[in-house]
Parts: sequence; C-alpha cells; structure tokens
Amino acid sequence: MEKCRLLFSGSGGQGVITAAILMGEAAVRYESLNAVQSQSYGAEARGGATKSDLIIWDQPIYFPKVNQPNILICLTQAAFDKYIFSIRPGGTLVTDARFVKNPGLVDARKIELPFHDTVMEKIGKPVVLNICLLGGILRLTGLVRLESVGALIKDRFQSSFHDINLQALDLGYELMDRHEAGR
Repeated sequence: MEKCRLLFSGSGGQGVITAAILMGEAAVRYESLNAVQSQSYGAEARGGATKSDLIIWDQPIYFPKVNQPNILICLTQAAFDKYIFSIRPGGTLVTDARFVKNPGLVDARKIELPFHDTVMEKIGKPVVLNICLLGGILRLTGLVRLESVGALIKDRFQSSFHDINLQALDLGYELMDRHEAGR
C-alpha cells in the first residue's frame, strides 16, 4: 500500500481534528494499519485556523508531519488559501463547495462537494459536518471501512449522539460515492 498523507483544514470548531483522530484511530484499531496524527490551532480556540495532519500506512511511520499531502481537505476559504500550495502534485483536493470558492489552477484532482448544504438539508445540524466529511474521505480513500469508524463512534461518543453521527457518516459516504460513480 502507498503511504497516504492527509491534511484536514478548516477553522476552529468545525471538527477537522476530531475527524482526523477518528480516521487514524479506526485505521489502527480495526484495519491493522499504522497511523500518526498531529494538529495545530490558530490563535483563537474557536474560529482560528485549524489543521490536522494524518498519515496512514502499512509500514512504520517515522515522521508525524505532512509536508505534501496526497489529499488536502479544506472546509474554509482561509484554509484553502493557506494550504493549497502544500498539496503534492497530482494529489487530490477536497473542498466544501459552499465555503471554498474558485479553487483555481492547481495540479491536483479537485472534488468540490456540498457537505455543509447536504448536512443542513438532511440532518439540520451543522455540528456533524466533520463526520459527513469523514464519510466522504473514507469512500474516497478506501483505507478505513465505514463500519470501523461507526464502531469507533459508538465507543467514543455518548449514546445520544450515535444516531446523528452515524447518519452524517453515511451521508458523506453516499455523497462521495455518487460523485465517484459520475466520474
């Protein structure tokens, strides 16, 4: 398997760090892969720039930072503007179509999907945007099974949040699946 370097980015409060942690932990606990996750926050706890590096591989990982992501995920225009030049040539850029406008010329496959709008239409609560996005990334990469993250959600979250998070996870997976089927 090829080493997968992901950079999740957005603003504080969007849950990009939680999404990366869930994917990495599920890779280790349920898929027998190695994963390393690191994170950084902006100056403010909420609203500042936030990013999370995640590396998943079937070999030992010796350096925890992602310098050139294979997959760059941007949930805000500010995150896009800050990290777009780090993407590995030929990589994949995933953006929320509502918040990132005009991704411009970049040597990457561009996937613009309405994660936020879909969550608001189907679930009505933006708090699960990150889980919806995670479902899409699971479908895109195929590294971690949907069932693995579902089991982790049940293990890590209070039972009152299971249904909404599992619904969001499925929603993101289906959104990316429709996109990939239409390629």
